[in-house]
Amino acid sequence: MDAIIGNPKPPAGAAAPGLTGFAPASGATPVPVGAVALIKEGSTVSFMADVIEASAAAAIIVDFWAPWCGPCKQLGPALEKAVTAAGGAVRLVKINVDENQELAQQMRIQSIPAVYAFKDGRPVDGFVGALPEAQVKQFVQKLVALGGAAASPSPIAEALELAKAALAINDTARAVNIWTQVVQHEPQNLEALAGLGRAALAKNELVQAKEFLARVPPDQAGHADIAALRAGLELAEAGAKSAGATAELEARLAANPKDHQARLDLASTLFAGGQREAAIDHLLAVVRADREWNEQAARKKLLKFFEALGPTDPLTLAARKRFSAILFS
Repeated sequence: MDAIIGNPKPPAGAAAPGLTGFAPASGATPVPVGAVALIKEGSTVSFMADVIEASAAAAIIVDFWAPWCGPCKQLGPALEKAVTAAGGAVRLVKINVDENQELAQQMRIQSIPAVYAFKDGRPVDGFVGALPEAQVKQFVQKLVALGGAAASPSPIAEALELAKAALAINDTARAVNIWTQVVQHEPQNLEALAGLGRAALAKNELVQAKEFLARVPPDQAGHADIAALRAGLELAEAGAKSAGATAELEARLAANPKDHQARLDLASTLFAGGQREAAIDHLLAVVRADREWNEQAARKKLLKFFEALGPTDPLTLAARKRFSAILFS
């Protein structure tokens, strides 16, 4: 059974996340000197270098664990064995959630073990819980195929790359056309379904976005792209409820800048309307004024924004730095 994280407390002597260097947990796999480590301990501070940047060269698996977590002790060795067998095609970064609570919160880790895989700066796969060794091996081998240069890409993979290229130049219509064709061949292709769902959200077609989300197999509901789509849909629905109230909410804030509820509602409305940076500014203002207000409602909403935007979105990265600066000021 997965270990559920409530508000994990660092063990005695542990460093506060994001403030000092990371001390490897006892029993950690040694890091080879003078070579790229296949398995290493990571931290909030090193996450960008160890995971986001390093994923340009190979798929990076991130294992969120804790010393007190029984299932983590079962999964960890299986992951390390499979990664070692892959011979460098895949790397593993282990994150102790007790020592890196802020990163765990930002990644919305609610139970452990939780595993995310990153390639080219973005999450591409993941799962929660301790899988049997055979399934762990299959998970790693799929990532090897994803990052392997020798293997010829499948027509579906090539199509998905074309969709990414179209998005990079803001040709959403072409990307949608490609995703639609992919789904015709693979009705449960997660990347295509997530892309179509995001496109529907961008046009405020919430019913259609729900339909794409409903086509996702239940056992894939935790996939990073699907989780981001679900978060975006929840935020869009919340924003729709307060649509048309922007002027009223702004008037309330003008009369009373400490009206945190008005600021929270305004943030939801702005985010749903595409004014995401302004929405984040309002939430950070609430955190700065009273981080504990309404059971940390502003922080929770901010983490939902991060999930919807994705961990590598420039707004997410910039807001995380500002958020950490407030928390540790």
